[in-house]
Amino acid sequence: MTERTHAAPPVLPVWERLARMAEGALSPFLEERDRWALWLPVLSGLGIVIYFALDAEPEGWTGLAVSALFAGILVLARRPAGLRPIFVALLAMAIGFAVAQWRTARVTAPMLDREIGPVAVEGRVVGQDLLPSGGVRVLLDRPMIERLEPERTPAQVRVRLTPSSGPLPTGVRIRVLAVLNGPSPPAIPGAFDFRRHAFFQRIGGVGYAVSAPEMLLPEESDAFMLLLERWRQRIGQRVYEVLEGDVAAITAALLNGERGAISEETNAAMRDSGLAHLLSISGLHIGLVATLVFGGLRLLLAFSERIALYYPIKKWAAVVALAVTFFYTLMVGAPVPTQRSFLMTGIVLCAVLLDRTAISMRLVAWAAAAVLALAPESLLGPSFQMSFAAVIALIAFYEAGSRHMARWREGAGWGRLLLLYGTGVVLTTLVASLATTPFAVYHFQRVATYGIAANMVAVPLTSFWIMPLALIFYLLAPFGLDHVALVPMGWGVAAVIEVARVTAAWPGAAAAVPAMPDWAIAAIAFGGLWICLWRRRWRWLGLLGVLAGVVGAALPTTPDILVSGDGKLMAVRGTEGGLVMSSARTGRFAQGIWLARNGQTEPEFWPDVGSSADNAFSCDPLACLYRRDGRTVALVRHPAAFEEDCFGVDAVVAAIPSPRWCRPPVMIDRFDLWRSGAHALHIGPTGIRVESVAGEVGDRPWSLKR
Repeated sequence: MTERTHAAPPVLPVWERLARMAEGALSPFLEERDRWALWLPVLSGLGIVIYFALDAEPEGWTGLAVSALFAGILVLARRPAGLRPIFVALLAMAIGFAVAQWRTARVTAPMLDREIGPVAVEGRVVGQDLLPSGGVRVLLDRPMIERLEPERTPAQVRVRLTPSSGPLPTGVRIRVLAVLNGPSPPAIPGAFDFRRHAFFQRIGGVGYAVSAPEMLLPEESDAFMLLLERWRQRIGQRVYEVLEGDVAAITAALLNGERGAISEETNAAMRDSGLAHLLSISGLHIGLVATLVFGGLRLLLAFSERIALYYPIKKWAAVVALAVTFFYTLMVGAPVPTQRSFLMTGIVLCAVLLDRTAISMRLVAWAAAAVLALAPESLLGPSFQMSFAAVIALIAFYEAGSRHMARWREGAGWGRLLLLYGTGVVLTTLVASLATTPFAVYHFQRVATYGIAANMVAVPLTSFWIMPLALIFYLLAPFGLDHVALVPMGWGVAAVIEVARVTAAWPGAAAAVPAMPDWAIAAIAFGGLWICLWRRRWRWLGLLGVLAGVVGAALPTTPDILVSGDGKLMAVRGTEGGLVMSSARTGRFAQGIWLARNGQTEPEFWPDVGSSADNAFSCDPLACLYRRDGRTVALVRHPAAFEEDCFGVDAVVAAIPSPRWCRPPVMIDRFDLWRSGAHALHIGPTGIRVESVAGEVGDRPWSLKR
């Protein structure tokens, strides 16, 4: 009898075993291989997020070197194939990181770190905004600033002129006596970083004039953008000649992009009614201009049977729509949201020229990749996040329901078509609102409760009345007949304002909510993308991410003590969860941000002398004591308080310099605030955790250097 032997299975190399494991993990997604490319902009965006999340600026070669590494692996290591998708993903992330580094290096310019002035400032006016108070704020390019060396001079500064100053000719050089400071850092760790936003706009100083501007001789310039700026200024002047008040301000915003003159009351009504997106020239407006021109011209050409049969009128209409949309983008100042919307619309029109599907998720992915390549910092802003969230959600929704909608439209009469249109407006508004609400909560800490109802009235009014008249205005303006379009356009704008005011006045129109943690919005965004970008059943696993983010948003971790960077304002958390402010007269800007991030509408204030009902908070003329979770914090207002309050407490927070002998476990004084900006303290049973703006921002090119 022969003994049967079994050969031992071959021992696979580690590389092969990893490859097989990767193939097993990716096998559920092989059926959707055609959707993999949609994730490349997402992965590139993740690389951008990683770059901005660093607490120190990486070496300039980092992104390029890592990108070259993964590109080399893909080229040289063709086997095993199972790992290739992983290296493609890593390469996309590295490219996003490298693009963000390149953009930062490209726009880097000096920024002011302290207040200077009054000093003489001379520069060329390249932009200006009308303010609700009637004043003017100008943007000066390549300024010369008294007592400031050229190597420390910002590339651009923004100066608010004296109230008596009117609009200035664009392109003229002016000299003005002004007080300048650097763009403000965040008012609280984790809040909006205006200084970083200004850095990428190359604005290194902001301030106000203390003298009337002296106009110098205009520069000879053939700059096309300056010519456009003059046209925009003339459009604004013409609007204010025909219309007045907020109707004129919003009409001007739709025609030349100037939003600064809209009153705070109307801005608040538009925001609380969910109509604020109508004031920002973005996807809706650019899409309407393209649709009106494309559809109108194609319909007009179709009246000629010969032209319709023998010429590509669809492509002609696409070319004209692309040109008109580009013109409109320039006329409204071409801000980043408008550039992004034009890019997306341009890709759609180019798809028409190439006989491809006009609107698809793949085209949106290309648009996102292009926007991130040109302005990677826009990924962090609400405009990018909300517009792409709305577009992606709408395309995914209509992809899933396209068969049903085609069946409903088949053989439909006017009655059914009208019903389908109304249903479409409701569904589109609902889907877009659901997609954008988490980002609105994250950035603005407000929810417009009746936004769907307001949009059902305002969006059709904007689509079929206001924007068509805006195009007619441009056509008639060269002939001096623009008032024919401006007057009825003003009626439409007035109706939208009335819708906003009525809706905002309804009970509970706007709900204030606390700031959402970063990880919560990231979970919602990833979960939403998982649902929208895949097509199979496993797409619904994204609901887990959305649910986790919603839970995180409902359980915010808010600070117990806040201190402004200049030490003039402090706040503590009261027993009911609201912030109690140290002053009603100072730090109003910071106070507004603190209240918003706490989900609070009205502030409370410290007593000058006395104690709270539960004795958790007590004040005397020199200092206040705050007790929470067994910890005691002294909030010092006068130097004499140090002798008593430096001992037996867990922390001292002082708006003044502290003596060297005062060293409690946690010490924050005027020098700490000056160096590190605003502070936030979280008090718990295990101790006190301190956060600062400098610690949050890190050592980056836009950081405030002390």
